Amino acid sequence: MTEQTPATDAALAARVAALDLVSAVLSRRVPFDDAWEGHRGIRLLEARDRAFVRLLCATVLRRLGQIDACIAACLDKPGQQLKAVVQDILRLGAAQLLFLNTPAHAAVDTGVELAIQRKQHPYKGLINAVLRRLARDGQTMLAAQDAGRLNTPDWLWLAWRKHYGTGPTRAIVESQLNEAPLDITVKGDAAAWAEKLGGVLLPTGSIRRPAGGQVMELPGFDDGVWWVQDAAAAIPARLFGDLSGKQALDLCAAPGGKTAQLAAAGAQVTAVDRSDKRLLRLTENMQRLGFAGQVTTVVADATEWRPEQPADAVLLDAPCSATGTIRRHPDVARLKDEEDVEKLGRIQSRMLYRAVDMLKPGGVLVYCTCSLQPEEGEVQITNLLYRRPEMKVVPVTADEVGGMAALLTPEGFVRCHPGHLADQGGMDGFFAARLKRTA
Repeated sequence: MTEQTPATDAALAARVAALDLVSAVLSRRVPFDDAWEGHRGIRLLEARDRAFVRLLCATVLRRLGQIDACIAACLDKPGQQLKAVVQDILRLGAAQLLFLNTPAHAAVDTGVELAIQRKQHPYKGLINAVLRRLARDGQTMLAAQDAGRLNTPDWLWLAWRKHYGTGPTRAIVESQLNEAPLDITVKGDAAAWAEKLGGVLLPTGSIRRPAGGQVMELPGFDDGVWWVQDAAAAIPARLFGDLSGKQALDLCAAPGGKTAQLAAAGAQVTAVDRSDKRLLRLTENMQRLGFAGQVTTVVADATEWRPEQPADAVLLDAPCSATGTIRRHPDVARLKDEEDVEKLGRIQSRMLYRAVDMLKPGGVLVYCTCSLQPEEGEVQITNLLYRRPEMKVVPVTADEVGGMAALLTPEGFVRCHPGHLADQGGMDGFFAARLKRTA
């Protein structure tokens, strides 16, 4: 075995942080963003090292199926089970070698140093051997893999294939292999701002830029001209049209992208969220965007809270499994399962029923989720229409989504997925339905 060169302190500190974060997600089922916010060591890293940690963790989570298959192929015993910390150290090393173009010596050396740091001395030789094998043969292994299928948990693959068919499912999982671009919603002339921001104007009205860079340094940020919002997430609030002089409720509102859209459409908005911390962030966003005078915030559970008066418009972006956001949040695929979909479906049903009671006769309700699961979309609306016959679907038309008829179902619902706009970077998976209260 070749003697390792000790890793630099900064390089090792970054890998230690990445190991902590990956282990938090995969072993303790902590959402990545929560693990990141709670990790004290992250704040001690230089900006470049923090960016590397985030990229490394995202790559491990996004490519986990491929990485684990490659590691398994390098072990002496078929089906050999490793300690969780050893497996995670190998995953970090494999991600660097297979996908991040990290020099072999750096990935191998820091892997061995991590084993020492975590008191896994007996596994130093195994880690060294596996990572050196991957440095030599890894690209050949990758070429023989079905990346989209390997990186998709079985339950998701089967559910999507049943609902969407094999072709669209393949488009979804392949889109999720790539980092999502940066989408922006603007208050004013989107075409003009697309040019100023160096982006392209999508058919749905969002501006798209490549991922990366310092968002707050872009033109117009400090002036509150625009906000970051995936192209799919920007669709539901647009379905209300002009809201001038109307009262709107935004349920589960934080961090506030849709709240800002409702305010930009002229509404007086009551933004409701159960998290005071998230509502504080929403308030800060509204102040930057110049909408503070139009938005009132309420810390409350939307299943229990009642407005003083029924509203003209209610937007319910319900808590969901978030399986439509895996390309932005790859930890979702590792944290959620069928039981979560079932549990969240019950919450969505209660929220929808209550949302109807918050609506004036003649008022409009838009229900949406960032989920690809029909149980959190189409099934919820079908059940609501049965239980509340005063609610009628107002079909969404192609011209309301930039002429993209592929985003619409036969019932007039919006159903987009990461395979849409694939040649331009895809879009999040979203469901949205527009309904009117008739009496």
